[in-house]
Amino acid sequence: MLTIKLDNIEITVPAGTTILKAAEKAGIIIPTMCFNESVPNHASCMVCAVKNNISGEFIPSCESKVQEGMDIKCSTPEVIEFRKDSLELLLSDHVGDCEAPCRVGCPAFMDIPQMNRLIAKGEFSKALEIVKEEIALPLILGYICSAPCEGACRRKQTGSSVTICQLKKFVALEDSKIGKYYLPDKLNKTGKKTAVIGAGLAGLSASFHLLKYGYSCVIFDKNKEAGGSLLNVPENELPKYILETEIEILKQLGAEFRLNSDVTFDLIKNDFDAVIIASGENSKYANLEINEDTFTTNESKLFACGAVMHPVKMAVRAGAQGKASAHSVHSFLSGKIPQKQKRQFNSRFGKLNEQEISEYMKESIPGESKEPQNGVLPGFNREEAIAEAMRCLRCDCRKSKTCKLRLNSDHYNVNQQKYKLAERNKIRKHFQKEILVYEPEKCIKCGLCIEIVKRNNDLTGLAYIGRGFDIHIDIPFNKPLEQAVADAAIDCINACPTSALSGFAGESGNVLPD
Repeated sequence: MLTIKLDNIEITVPAGTTILKAAEKAGIIIPTMCFNESVPNHASCMVCAVKNNISGEFIPSCESKVQEGMDIKCSTPEVIEFRKDSLELLLSDHVGDCEAPCRVGCPAFMDIPQMNRLIAKGEFSKALEIVKEEIALPLILGYICSAPCEGACRRKQTGSSVTICQLKKFVALEDSKIGKYYLPDKLNKTGKKTAVIGAGLAGLSASFHLLKYGYSCVIFDKNKEAGGSLLNVPENELPKYILETEIEILKQLGAEFRLNSDVTFDLIKNDFDAVIIASGENSKYANLEINEDTFTTNESKLFACGAVMHPVKMAVRAGAQGKASAHSVHSFLSGKIPQKQKRQFNSRFGKLNEQEISEYMKESIPGESKEPQNGVLPGFNREEAIAEAMRCLRCDCRKSKTCKLRLNSDHYNVNQQKYKLAERNKIRKHFQKEILVYEPEKCIKCGLCIEIVKRNNDLTGLAYIGRGFDIHIDIPFNKPLEQAVADAAIDCINACPTSALSGFAGESGNVLPD
Protein backbone atom coordinates (compact mmCIF):
# COMPACT_ATOMS: atom_id res chain seq x y z
CA MET A 1 0.00 0.00 0.00
CA LEU A 2 1.20 3.52 -0.84
CA THR A 3 0.41 6.79 0.92
CA ILE A 4 -0.04 9.97 -1.13
CA LYS A 5 -1.59 13.42 -0.80
CA LEU A 6 -4.33 14.67 -3.11
CA ASP A 7 -5.28 18.31 -2.48
CA ASN A 8 -3.76 17.90 1.00
CA ILE A 9 -5.94 14.85 1.67
CA GLU A 10 -3.79 11.90 2.72
CA ILE A 11 -4.98 8.54 1.41
CA THR A 12 -3.58 5.02 1.14
CA VAL A 13 -4.08 3.01 -2.05
CA PRO A 14 -2.59 -0.16 -3.57
CA ALA A 15 0.47 0.08 -5.78
CA GLY A 16 -0.47 0.31 -9.46
CA THR A 17 -3.50 2.54 -8.80
CA THR A 18 -3.85 5.49 -11.17
CA ILE A 19 -4.10 8.99 -9.74
CA LEU A 20 -7.57 9.21 -11.32
CA LYS A 21 -8.76 6.18 -9.33
CA ALA A 22 -7.07 7.42 -6.16
CA ALA A 23 -8.87 10.75 -6.56
CA GLU A 24 -12.21 8.94 -6.89
CA LYS A 25 -11.50 7.21 -3.57
CA ALA A 26 -10.83 10.62 -1.98
CA GLY A 27 -14.08 12.04 -3.38
CA ILE A 28 -12.29 14.32 -5.83
CA ILE A 29 -13.81 14.50 -9.29
CA ILE A 30 -11.34 14.80 -12.17
CA PRO A 31 -12.75 15.28 -15.70
CA THR A 32 -11.81 12.87 -18.48
CA MET A 33 -12.02 12.81 -22.26
CA CYS A 34 -9.86 10.07 -23.79
CA PHE A 35 -10.11 7.67 -20.83
CA ASN A 36 -12.19 4.50 -21.08
CA GLU A 37 -11.89 1.75 -18.48
CA SER A 38 -12.53 -1.07 -20.94
CA VAL A 39 -9.99 0.04 -23.56
CA PRO A 40 -6.16 0.30 -23.36
CA ASN A 41 -5.26 3.84 -22.42
CA HIS A 42 -3.81 6.45 -24.81
CA ALA A 43 -3.45 9.51 -22.58
CA SER A 44 -3.45 12.39 -25.05
CA CYS A 45 -6.05 15.05 -24.32
CA MET A 46 -4.65 16.20 -20.94
CA VAL A 47 -8.12 17.23 -19.77
CA CYS A 48 -7.57 15.01 -16.72
CA ALA A 49 -4.28 16.73 -15.88
CA VAL A 50 -3.11 17.19 -12.31
CA LYS A 51 0.07 18.80 -10.97
CA ASN A 52 2.84 16.86 -9.28
CA ASN A 53 3.98 19.32 -6.61
CA ILE A 54 7.32 17.60 -6.16
CA SER A 55 8.40 17.69 -9.82
CA GLY A 56 6.28 20.69 -10.84
CA GLU A 57 4.99 18.77 -13.87
CA PHE A 58 1.45 18.44 -15.16
CA ILE A 59 0.66 14.77 -15.71
CA PRO A 60 -2.38 12.82 -17.02
CA SER A 61 -4.16 11.36 -14.00
CA CYS A 62 -5.85 8.64 -16.07
CA GLU A 63 -2.49 7.03 -16.92
CA SER A 64 -0.06 8.07 -14.19
CA LYS A 65 0.36 5.59 -11.34
CA VAL A 66 0.70 6.61 -7.70
CA GLN A 67 4.12 6.65 -6.07
CA GLU A 68 4.94 6.70 -2.38
CA GLY A 69 4.93 10.22 -0.94
CA MET A 70 3.35 11.85 -3.98
CA ASP A 71 1.87 15.31 -3.42
CA ILE A 72 -0.73 16.01 -6.11
CA LYS A 73 -2.86 19.09 -6.73
CA CYS A 74 -6.17 18.35 -8.50
CA SER A 75 -8.28 21.48 -8.05
CA THR A 76 -6.07 24.57 -7.85
CA PRO A 77 -6.65 27.57 -10.17
CA GLU A 78 -3.41 26.64 -11.96
CA VAL A 79 -4.65 23.09 -12.68
CA ILE A 80 -8.06 24.35 -13.77
CA GLU A 81 -6.41 26.82 -16.16
CA PHE A 82 -4.26 24.02 -17.60
CA ARG A 83 -7.35 21.88 -18.28
CA LYS A 84 -9.11 24.84 -19.84
CA ASP A 85 -6.12 25.41 -22.10
CA SER A 86 -6.14 21.74 -23.09
CA LEU A 87 -9.80 21.96 -24.08
CA GLU A 88 -9.18 25.12 -26.09
CA LEU A 89 -6.40 23.34 -27.97
CA LEU A 90 -8.76 20.44 -28.74
CA LEU A 91 -11.30 22.94 -30.05
CA SER A 92 -8.73 24.63 -32.28
CA ASP A 93 -9.39 22.20 -35.15
CA HIS A 94 -12.84 20.99 -34.09
CA VAL A 95 -15.40 21.63 -36.84
CA GLY A 96 -18.98 21.04 -35.81
CA ASP A 97 -22.06 22.67 -34.30
CA CYS A 98 -23.38 21.51 -30.95
CA GLU A 99 -26.75 23.04 -31.84
CA ALA A 100 -28.07 23.66 -35.33
CA PRO A 101 -28.07 27.34 -36.42
CA CYS A 102 -31.87 27.28 -36.72
CA ARG A 103 -32.25 26.34 -33.05
CA VAL A 104 -29.75 28.99 -31.95
CA GLY A 105 -31.63 31.53 -34.05
CA CYS A 106 -34.97 30.70 -32.39
CA PRO A 107 -35.60 32.99 -29.36
CA ALA A 108 -37.51 30.11 -27.75
CA PHE A 109 -34.63 27.67 -28.49
CA MET A 110 -36.99 25.10 -30.02
CA ASP A 111 -35.38 21.81 -31.07
CA ILE A 112 -36.16 22.32 -34.74
CA PRO A 113 -33.97 19.53 -36.19
CA GLN A 114 -35.61 16.96 -33.92
CA MET A 115 -39.06 18.21 -34.96
CA ASN A 116 -38.07 17.94 -38.62
CA ARG A 117 -36.81 14.37 -38.26
CA LEU A 118 -39.97 13.21 -36.52
CA ILE A 119 -42.19 14.83 -39.17
CA ALA A 120 -40.08 13.21 -41.90
CA LYS A 121 -40.83 9.84 -40.28
CA GLY A 122 -44.55 10.63 -40.03
CA GLU A 123 -44.44 10.82 -36.23
CA PHE A 124 -46.46 14.02 -35.97
CA SER A 125 -47.61 13.66 -32.36
CA LYS A 126 -44.04 13.14 -31.15
CA ALA A 127 -42.97 16.17 -33.18
CA LEU A 128 -45.57 18.30 -31.37
CA GLU A 129 -44.25 17.08 -28.01
CA ILE A 130 -40.81 18.38 -28.99
CA VAL A 131 -42.28 21.71 -30.07
CA LYS A 132 -44.21 22.18 -26.82
CA GLU A 133 -41.14 21.59 -24.69
CA GLU A 134 -40.24 25.19 -25.58
CA ILE A 135 -43.17 26.73 -27.48
CA ALA A 136 -46.38 27.18 -25.49
CA LEU A 137 -48.56 28.38 -28.38
CA PRO A 138 -47.42 26.67 -31.59
CA LEU A 139 -50.75 27.17 -33.36
CA ILE A 140 -50.62 30.94 -32.92
CA LEU A 141 -46.91 31.21 -33.68
CA GLY A 142 -47.37 28.97 -36.70
CA TYR A 143 -49.38 31.82 -38.21
CA ILE A 144 -47.65 34.99 -36.99
CA CYS A 145 -44.05 34.05 -36.16
CA SER A 146 -41.50 36.03 -38.21
CA ALA A 147 -39.37 32.83 -38.32
CA PRO A 148 -35.84 34.04 -37.53
CA CYS A 149 -34.91 30.35 -37.53
CA GLU A 150 -35.47 30.20 -41.28
CA GLY A 151 -33.02 33.06 -41.81
CA ALA A 152 -30.39 30.99 -40.00
CA CYS A 153 -31.19 27.71 -41.80
CA ARG A 154 -28.19 26.31 -43.69
CA ARG A 155 -30.44 24.89 -46.41
CA LYS A 156 -30.83 28.51 -47.49
CA GLN A 157 -27.34 28.20 -49.04
CA THR A 158 -28.80 25.78 -51.60
CA GLY A 159 -31.64 28.10 -52.59
CA SER A 160 -34.38 28.14 -49.98
CA SER A 161 -34.49 27.38 -46.27
CA VAL A 162 -36.65 24.69 -44.73
CA THR A 163 -40.10 26.20 -44.09
CA ILE A 164 -39.84 25.62 -40.35
CA CYS A 165 -42.75 27.80 -39.29
CA GLN A 166 -45.18 25.98 -41.56
CA LEU A 167 -43.96 22.64 -40.18
CA LYS A 168 -44.52 23.83 -36.62
CA LYS A 169 -48.01 24.96 -37.58
CA PHE A 170 -48.66 21.65 -39.34
CA VAL A 171 -48.04 19.46 -36.26
CA ALA A 172 -50.14 21.78 -34.08
CA LEU A 173 -53.01 21.71 -36.60
CA GLU A 174 -52.77 17.91 -36.90
CA ASP A 175 -53.17 17.70 -33.13
CA SER A 176 -56.22 19.98 -33.17
CA LYS A 177 -57.89 17.76 -35.82
CA ILE A 178 -57.70 14.70 -33.57
CA GLY A 179 -60.13 16.24 -31.09
CA LYS A 180 -58.09 15.34 -28.04
CA TYR A 181 -55.35 17.88 -27.52
CA TYR A 182 -51.83 16.97 -26.46
CA LEU A 183 -51.28 18.13 -22.88
CA PRO A 184 -47.70 17.96 -21.58
CA ASP A 185 -46.89 16.20 -18.34
CA LYS A 186 -46.83 18.41 -15.26
CA LEU A 187 -44.46 18.26 -12.35
CA ASN A 188 -46.06 17.15 -9.10
CA LYS A 189 -48.65 19.58 -7.75
CA THR A 190 -47.00 21.97 -5.35
CA GLY A 191 -50.11 23.51 -3.79
CA LYS A 192 -48.68 26.95 -4.61
CA LYS A 193 -50.76 29.45 -6.51
CA THR A 194 -49.59 31.77 -9.28
CA ALA A 195 -51.28 34.52 -11.26
CA VAL A 196 -50.61 36.23 -14.57
CA ILE A 197 -51.94 39.73 -15.24
CA GLY A 198 -52.48 40.03 -18.97
CA ALA A 199 -53.81 37.41 -21.40
CA GLY A 200 -51.67 38.38 -24.37
CA LEU A 201 -49.06 36.19 -26.00
CA ALA A 202 -46.44 36.62 -23.25
CA GLY A 203 -48.97 36.05 -20.48
CA LEU A 204 -50.52 32.97 -22.10
CA SER A 205 -47.06 31.54 -22.64
CA ALA A 206 -46.07 32.19 -19.03
CA SER A 207 -49.22 30.47 -17.77
CA PHE A 208 -48.55 27.38 -19.89
CA HIS A 209 -45.10 26.92 -18.39
CA LEU A 210 -46.27 27.69 -14.84
CA LEU A 211 -48.86 24.94 -15.20
CA LYS A 212 -46.17 22.55 -16.47
CA TYR A 213 -44.15 23.29 -13.35
CA GLY A 214 -47.08 22.09 -11.25
CA TYR A 215 -48.51 25.39 -10.02
CA SER A 216 -52.12 26.48 -10.28
CA CYS A 217 -52.47 29.54 -12.46
CA VAL A 218 -55.13 32.25 -12.77
CA ILE A 219 -54.95 34.59 -15.76
CA PHE A 220 -56.46 38.06 -15.28
CA ASP A 221 -57.30 40.42 -18.12
CA LYS A 222 -59.27 43.65 -18.21
CA ASN A 223 -60.87 42.77 -21.56
CA LYS A 224 -63.86 40.50 -22.10
CA GLU A 225 -61.77 38.24 -24.37
CA ALA A 226 -58.34 36.72 -23.84
CA GLY A 227 -55.64 37.40 -26.42
CA GLY A 228 -54.42 40.96 -25.87
CA SER A 229 -52.92 42.41 -29.06
CA LEU A 230 -53.52 39.07 -30.81
CA LEU A 231 -57.17 40.14 -31.08
CA ASN A 232 -56.05 42.91 -33.44
CA VAL A 233 -54.38 40.58 -35.93
CA PRO A 234 -56.48 40.35 -39.14
CA GLU A 235 -58.46 37.16 -39.72
CA ASN A 236 -56.52 36.44 -42.92
CA GLU A 237 -53.30 36.33 -40.87
CA LEU A 238 -54.53 34.69 -37.65
CA PRO A 239 -57.95 33.02 -37.86
CA LYS A 240 -60.01 33.65 -34.72
CA TYR A 241 -60.57 29.94 -34.12
CA ILE A 242 -56.81 29.43 -33.78
CA LEU A 243 -56.64 31.77 -30.78
CA GLU A 244 -59.76 30.16 -29.32
CA THR A 245 -58.21 26.70 -29.72
CA GLU A 246 -55.02 27.71 -27.91
CA ILE A 247 -57.05 29.15 -25.04
CA GLU A 248 -59.11 25.97 -24.83
CA ILE A 249 -55.92 23.91 -24.63
CA LEU A 250 -54.69 26.11 -21.76
CA LYS A 251 -58.00 25.61 -19.95
CA GLN A 252 -57.70 21.85 -20.36
CA LEU A 253 -54.19 22.07 -18.94
CA GLY A 254 -55.64 23.77 -15.87
CA ALA A 255 -55.57 27.54 -16.49
CA GLU A 256 -58.36 29.62 -14.96
CA PHE A 257 -59.34 32.79 -16.84
CA ARG A 258 -60.83 35.79 -15.03
CA LEU A 259 -61.73 38.28 -17.73
CA ASN A 260 -63.19 41.77 -17.31
CA SER A 261 -60.88 42.00 -14.29
CA ASP A 262 -58.80 45.16 -14.24
CA VAL A 263 -56.61 44.15 -11.32
CA THR A 264 -53.24 45.28 -10.03
CA PHE A 265 -50.56 43.44 -8.11
CA ASP A 266 -51.52 45.18 -4.85
CA LEU A 267 -55.10 43.93 -5.16
CA ILE A 268 -54.18 40.25 -5.56
CA LYS A 269 -50.73 39.84 -3.99
CA ASN A 270 -52.08 38.31 -0.79
CA ASP A 271 -53.96 35.62 -2.71
CA PHE A 272 -51.00 34.23 -4.68
CA ASP A 273 -47.48 32.98 -4.03
CA ALA A 274 -46.13 34.69 -7.16
CA VAL A 275 -47.53 37.04 -9.80
CA ILE A 276 -46.31 37.81 -13.34
CA ILE A 277 -47.29 41.10 -14.97
CA ALA A 278 -47.64 40.57 -18.72
CA SER A 279 -50.27 43.19 -19.41
CA GLY A 280 -48.41 45.14 -22.07
CA GLU A 281 -49.14 48.38 -20.20
CA ASN A 282 -46.37 50.08 -18.27
CA SER A 283 -48.33 53.20 -17.21
CA LYS A 284 -49.64 51.46 -14.12
CA TYR A 285 -46.17 50.29 -13.21
CA ALA A 286 -44.09 53.40 -13.80
CA ASN A 287 -42.08 52.96 -10.61
CA LEU A 288 -41.51 49.26 -11.12
CA GLU A 289 -37.88 48.23 -11.42
CA ILE A 290 -37.50 45.15 -13.61
CA ASN A 291 -34.39 43.00 -13.95
CA GLU A 292 -34.44 42.03 -17.62
CA ASP A 293 -32.09 39.10 -17.03
CA THR A 294 -34.24 37.39 -14.41
CA PHE A 295 -37.69 39.07 -14.90
CA THR A 296 -37.74 39.81 -11.16
CA THR A 297 -38.82 43.21 -9.84
CA ASN A 298 -38.24 45.39 -6.79
CA GLU A 299 -41.48 43.95 -5.36
CA SER A 300 -41.22 40.63 -3.57
CA LYS A 301 -42.89 37.75 -5.47
CA LEU A 302 -43.70 40.02 -8.44
CA PHE A 303 -42.27 39.25 -11.89
CA ALA A 304 -42.74 40.90 -15.28
CA CYS A 305 -42.37 40.05 -18.96
CA GLY A 306 -43.39 41.28 -22.39
CA ALA A 307 -44.25 44.85 -23.32
CA VAL A 308 -44.48 45.98 -19.69
CA MET A 309 -40.66 46.00 -19.86
CA HIS A 310 -40.35 47.41 -23.40
CA PRO A 311 -42.08 46.84 -26.76
CA VAL A 312 -41.56 43.34 -28.15
CA LYS A 313 -41.74 43.32 -31.94
CA MET A 314 -41.21 39.61 -32.47
CA ALA A 315 -44.05 37.31 -31.38
CA VAL A 316 -41.79 34.35 -30.69
CA ARG A 317 -39.64 36.56 -28.44
CA ALA A 318 -42.71 37.53 -26.39
CA GLY A 319 -43.46 33.83 -25.97
CA ALA A 320 -39.86 33.16 -24.98
CA GLN A 321 -40.04 35.89 -22.34
CA GLY A 322 -43.19 34.31 -20.93
CA LYS A 323 -41.36 30.99 -20.65
CA ALA A 324 -38.30 32.59 -19.05
CA SER A 325 -40.37 34.50 -16.49
CA ALA A 326 -42.16 31.27 -15.53
CA HIS A 327 -38.76 29.65 -15.04
CA SER A 328 -37.76 32.46 -12.65
CA VAL A 329 -41.01 32.04 -10.74
CA HIS A 330 -40.30 28.33 -10.45
CA SER A 331 -36.81 29.06 -9.07
CA PHE A 332 -38.27 31.54 -6.58
CA LEU A 333 -41.00 29.17 -5.39
CA SER A 334 -38.42 26.38 -5.10
CA GLY A 335 -36.45 28.47 -2.60
CA LYS A 336 -33.72 29.51 -5.07
CA ILE A 337 -32.58 32.94 -6.22
CA PRO A 338 -33.65 33.43 -9.85
CA GLN A 339 -30.67 33.62 -12.20
CA LYS A 340 -30.27 34.57 -15.84
CA GLN A 341 -30.68 31.42 -17.88
CA LYS A 342 -27.34 30.43 -19.40
CA ARG A 343 -27.18 28.40 -22.55
CA GLN A 344 -24.75 25.52 -22.70
CA PHE A 345 -21.45 25.87 -24.58
CA ASN A 346 -22.12 25.76 -28.29
CA SER A 347 -19.42 25.05 -30.86
CA ARG A 348 -20.07 26.91 -34.13
CA PHE A 349 -18.22 26.86 -37.43
CA GLY A 350 -20.11 29.26 -39.70
CA LYS A 351 -21.22 28.74 -43.28
CA LEU A 352 -20.76 25.62 -45.37
CA ASN A 353 -18.51 25.77 -48.38
CA GLU A 354 -19.51 24.14 -51.68
CA GLN A 355 -17.79 20.86 -50.90
CA GLU A 356 -19.46 20.68 -47.49
CA ILE A 357 -22.91 21.33 -48.91
CA SER A 358 -22.62 18.07 -50.82
CA GLU A 359 -21.55 16.29 -47.62
CA TYR A 360 -24.61 17.56 -45.75
CA MET A 361 -26.90 16.81 -48.69
CA LYS A 362 -26.11 13.12 -48.09
CA GLU A 363 -28.73 13.28 -45.32
CA SER A 364 -31.25 15.37 -47.22
CA ILE A 365 -33.20 15.39 -50.47
CA PRO A 366 -32.71 17.74 -53.43
CA GLY A 367 -35.18 20.41 -54.45
CA GLU A 368 -36.54 23.78 -53.39
CA SER A 369 -39.19 24.41 -50.77
CA LYS A 370 -42.71 24.28 -52.22
CA GLU A 371 -45.65 26.34 -51.09
CA PRO A 372 -48.62 24.40 -49.67
CA GLN A 373 -50.97 23.30 -52.43
CA ASN A 374 -54.00 24.71 -50.60
CA GLY A 375 -52.32 28.00 -49.74
CA VAL A 376 -50.12 29.41 -47.01
CA LEU A 377 -52.92 29.99 -44.48
CA PRO A 378 -54.17 26.38 -44.22
CA GLY A 379 -50.60 25.16 -44.68
CA PHE A 380 -49.11 21.78 -45.55
CA ASN A 381 -50.94 18.51 -45.92
CA ARG A 382 -49.24 15.38 -44.60
CA GLU A 383 -47.34 14.49 -47.75
CA GLU A 384 -46.12 18.06 -48.22
CA ALA A 385 -44.99 18.31 -44.59
CA ILE A 386 -43.00 15.06 -44.81
CA ALA A 387 -41.33 16.16 -48.04
CA GLU A 388 -40.43 19.57 -46.59
CA ALA A 389 -39.08 18.09 -43.35
CA MET A 390 -36.87 15.74 -45.37
CA ARG A 391 -35.07 18.77 -46.81
CA CYS A 392 -33.47 19.38 -43.39
CA LEU A 393 -29.66 18.97 -43.56
CA ARG A 394 -29.30 17.61 -40.02
CA CYS A 395 -26.89 20.30 -38.85
CA ASP A 396 -27.16 19.51 -35.15
CA CYS A 397 -24.80 17.23 -33.23
CA ARG A 398 -25.89 13.64 -32.72
CA LYS A 399 -24.34 13.60 -29.26
CA SER A 400 -25.21 17.10 -28.09
CA LYS A 401 -26.24 15.86 -24.64
CA THR A 402 -23.35 13.46 -24.03
CA CYS A 403 -20.32 14.82 -25.91
CA LYS A 404 -17.53 15.12 -23.34
CA LEU A 405 -15.87 17.90 -25.30
CA ARG A 406 -19.02 20.00 -24.99
CA LEU A 407 -19.73 19.12 -21.36
CA ASN A 408 -16.18 19.89 -20.24
CA SER A 409 -15.99 23.05 -22.37
CA ASP A 410 -19.17 24.28 -20.74
CA HIS A 411 -17.90 23.45 -17.24
CA TYR A 412 -14.59 25.26 -17.77
CA ASN A 413 -16.12 28.19 -19.68
CA VAL A 414 -13.66 27.88 -22.56
CA ASN A 415 -12.92 30.29 -25.38
CA GLN A 416 -13.36 28.32 -28.61
CA GLN A 417 -11.55 30.97 -30.66
CA LYS A 418 -8.34 31.10 -28.57
CA TYR A 419 -6.28 28.76 -30.76
CA LYS A 420 -8.55 28.64 -33.81
CA LEU A 421 -6.86 27.80 -37.10
CA ALA A 422 -6.69 30.52 -39.75
CA GLU A 423 -8.44 28.19 -42.19
CA ARG A 424 -10.66 25.49 -40.77
CA ASN A 425 -10.75 21.90 -41.94
CA LYS A 426 -13.43 20.80 -44.40
CA ILE A 427 -16.28 18.71 -43.05
CA ARG A 428 -16.65 15.13 -44.29
CA LYS A 429 -19.29 12.52 -43.44
CA HIS A 430 -18.92 8.75 -43.81
CA PHE A 431 -21.84 6.37 -43.28
CA GLN A 432 -22.08 2.70 -42.44
CA LYS A 433 -25.42 1.16 -43.43
CA GLU A 434 -27.57 3.50 -41.31
CA ILE A 435 -25.73 2.39 -38.18
CA LEU A 436 -22.69 4.63 -37.81
CA VAL A 437 -21.67 8.11 -38.93
CA TYR A 438 -18.02 9.13 -38.90
CA GLU A 439 -17.19 12.85 -38.98
CA PRO A 440 -13.37 13.14 -38.89
CA GLU A 441 -13.36 16.89 -38.15
CA LYS A 442 -14.91 16.22 -34.74
CA CYS A 443 -12.23 13.68 -33.77
CA ILE A 444 -9.83 14.39 -30.86
CA LYS A 445 -7.47 11.56 -31.95
CA CYS A 446 -7.80 9.64 -28.68
CA GLY A 447 -7.38 6.30 -30.46
CA LEU A 448 -10.14 4.48 -28.58
CA CYS A 449 -11.81 3.40 -31.82
CA ILE A 450 -8.52 2.03 -33.16
CA GLU A 451 -8.16 -0.21 -30.12
CA ILE A 452 -11.80 -1.31 -30.27
CA VAL A 453 -11.75 -2.36 -33.92
CA LYS A 454 -8.43 -4.12 -33.30
CA ARG A 455 -10.02 -6.01 -30.40
CA ASN A 456 -12.97 -6.99 -32.61
CA ASN A 457 -10.69 -8.20 -35.40
CA ASP A 458 -12.35 -6.07 -38.06
CA LEU A 459 -10.72 -6.67 -41.42
CA THR A 460 -9.39 -3.17 -42.15
CA GLY A 461 -9.94 -1.18 -38.97
CA LEU A 462 -9.16 2.47 -38.37
CA ALA A 463 -5.64 3.87 -38.16
CA TYR A 464 -3.59 6.98 -37.47
CA ILE A 465 -2.73 8.63 -40.79
CA GLY A 466 0.04 11.24 -41.18
CA ARG A 467 2.49 12.66 -38.66
CA GLY A 468 2.80 15.56 -36.22
CA PHE A 469 0.06 18.22 -36.37
CA ASP A 470 -1.35 16.61 -39.54
CA ILE A 471 -2.08 13.29 -37.86
CA HIS A 472 -5.67 12.11 -38.00
CA ILE A 473 -7.72 8.95 -37.66
CA ASP A 474 -9.04 7.65 -40.94
CA ILE A 475 -9.93 4.57 -42.97
CA PRO A 476 -6.72 3.05 -44.42
CA PHE A 477 -6.29 1.93 -48.01
CA ASN A 478 -9.31 4.06 -49.11
CA LYS A 479 -11.62 1.27 -48.05
CA PRO A 480 -15.33 1.89 -47.27
CA LEU A 481 -16.41 2.44 -43.67
CA GLU A 482 -18.25 -0.91 -43.64
CA GLN A 483 -14.91 -2.70 -43.98
CA ALA A 484 -13.17 -0.51 -41.41
CA VAL A 485 -15.77 -0.85 -38.66
CA ALA A 486 -17.88 -3.94 -39.20
CA ASP A 487 -18.53 -5.75 -35.92
CA ALA A 488 -17.33 -2.95 -33.63
CA ALA A 489 -19.67 -0.14 -34.71
CA ILE A 490 -21.81 0.09 -31.56
CA ASP A 491 -18.79 -0.24 -29.25
CA CYS A 492 -17.04 2.56 -31.13
CA ILE A 493 -20.10 4.82 -30.96
CA ASN A 494 -20.47 4.32 -27.22
CA ALA A 495 -16.75 4.82 -26.53
CA CYS A 496 -16.18 7.91 -28.69
CA PRO A 497 -15.98 10.95 -26.33
CA THR A 498 -17.23 13.34 -29.03
CA SER A 499 -19.66 12.90 -31.91
CA ALA A 500 -16.91 11.98 -34.35
CA LEU A 501 -18.41 8.48 -34.22
CA SER A 502 -22.12 8.46 -33.56
CA GLY A 503 -25.22 6.43 -34.28
CA PHE A 504 -27.10 7.14 -37.49
CA ALA A 505 -30.20 7.89 -35.40
CA GLY A 506 -28.21 9.28 -32.48
CA GLU A 507 -29.68 10.90 -29.38
CA SER A 508 -32.57 12.31 -31.33
CA GLY A 509 -33.67 9.00 -32.81
CA ASN A 510 -33.78 5.36 -31.85
CA VAL A 511 -31.95 4.20 -28.76
CA LEU A 512 -28.73 2.50 -29.71
CA PRO A 513 -28.13 -1.09 -28.61
CA ASP A 514 -25.87 -1.55 -25.59
